[in-house]
Amino acid sequence: MRVLQAMAGADFGGAEAFFTRLAIGFNRAGLDQQVVIRSNRRRADVLRRGGVDPIEMKFGGRLDIGTPLALKRLIKSYKPDIVLTWMNRATRMCPKGDFVHLGRLGGYYDLKYYQKCDHLIGNTQDIAEYLAKEGWPAERAHYLPNFVAEEETGPVERGDFFTPKGSPLLLALGRLHTNKAFDVLLDALARLPDAYLWIAGEGPERAALESQAEKLAVKPRVRFLGWRDDTAALLATADVFICPSRHEPLGNVVLEAWAQRVPVVAADSLGPGILIEHMESGVLAPVDDPISLANGIDAVLEDRNLRERIVDNGYAAYRENFTEAAVVDQYLEFFRQVLG
Repeated sequence: MRVLQAMAGADFGGAEAFFTRLAIGFNRAGLDQQVVIRSNRRRADVLRRGGVDPIEMKFGGRLDIGTPLALKRLIKSYKPDIVLTWMNRATRMCPKGDFVHLGRLGGYYDLKYYQKCDHLIGNTQDIAEYLAKEGWPAERAHYLPNFVAEEETGPVERGDFFTPKGSPLLLALGRLHTNKAFDVLLDALARLPDAYLWIAGEGPERAALESQAEKLAVKPRVRFLGWRDDTAALLATADVFICPSRHEPLGNVVLEAWAQRVPVVAADSLGPGILIEHMESGVLAPVDDPISLANGIDAVLEDRNLRERIVDNGYAAYRENFTEAAVVDQYLEFFRQVLG
């Protein structure tokens, strides 16, 4: 079985990070694959360190005719049984051919880009159901979950970010975008006078968030870390992981916290609300409710039994459903099914 994957994603993002993990996981499983990415030295280096040698292409806008031609030549020479394209641009640029074309969606995308596909994959059950509601044949809409790595690592030095060792440390990860609701988290922090907050990510809302932190008088307790490649180490340092998102289709960050045995407090948006059993594998608060979010964080910090219970149950859920071995096996079995 020969599989070609194509990803034309952004520099950073959850789908892009999972694509990289899955390609490396396929390599470890011995799959014969060819990987094509939008030119990105950082992503290419990560893939090569994982044993995958990607081909980089431009994946430009509508006037880019070179990438579709290059893809067509590569497919002709490699002769894949399956082509798996990730998100809109790579799917749109993929030519027709003698292969099974799978499109992978990490959100509620416009299906006009996917009409050439034979099957579509959503990384949540809700996305798979959305595809059917939008008119895609239900028997060709499938749910395959993400996985995160169970990476063993030590914590980073709190002192590197001027954070006292004895203070409660909250961690949030993600793009600084309104969907991620870091503004709500800052409002919650104002109600937690002893806690410090690290936000690892970058994006268009950074200046607004920094201004908000100053107005709330919490800026001395907030650290904007920018994009980081040491997520496991950051989680190993934190006392509580917070996912305050207004809109979060899956919640990879919840899985990463579970894998590192860190207690999770999250807004009850779609992804975290499906993943987390309230007060059993995490604590949920209503979306856009900083008071409830602060109360949830405070409960986890103060109640050792609650903290231990949600850590143990979150880790058990991760081990059962979201490890590399479990998800790679699901993908390989799915490939065999679509090939008949």
